[in-house]
Amino acid sequence: MKCSVFIATSVDGYIATDDGGVDWLHTAGNSQADMSENPDMGFSQFMASVDCMVMGRKCMETIASMNLTPEQWPYGTTHIVVLSSTLTQPPKSLQGKVEMFNGSITDLIASLTRKGFKHAYIDGGTTITSFLNLKLIDDITITQAPIVLGSGIPLFGKLQQPVKLTSTTTTRFANDFVQITYQVSY
Repeated sequence: MKCSVFIATSVDGYIATDDGGVDWLHTAGNSQADMSENPDMGFSQFMASVDCMVMGRKCMETIASMNLTPEQWPYGTTHIVVLSSTLTQPPKSLQGKVEMFNGSITDLIASLTRKGFKHAYIDGGTTITSFLNLKLIDDITITQAPIVLGSGIPLFGKLQQPVKLTSTTTTRFANDFVQITYQVSY
């Protein structure tokens, strides 16, 4: 199964503030820029390429706290699995939208593969780090917001070994965000 990351960070590599906030994503950059050519910076195109998603509990809780309406839900009908060793049920606002999983990542990937899934979107810093440590990530797309937070929740946690990134492509958007896509080479 192919596993891909598509995530936004600050220039200094944080995915959220110390308290888990991501509001800075909506205020960073040039808000007056004409984004009509690519308003979501490739997210819809990426979502069209995946058939399932794996995220961590903290990522799920951040999404749940946004109280998204059905029209705002960014994942369509994508099958979503949430990794958690402490929760067995999702928050009320996400019931019917996500499946909880408590077990090994390799067992989860094997199960998803048996069910016919081919391309997983991996989200959440701890989850991404765990997948990298298991050598399961194939490519990483990082969209850097033009902001330095100074502290917060880092994208990457402790890796068991350095991970080489190759075949870099870069896109600059009119709002001053920069997107970098890497292939992962273990």
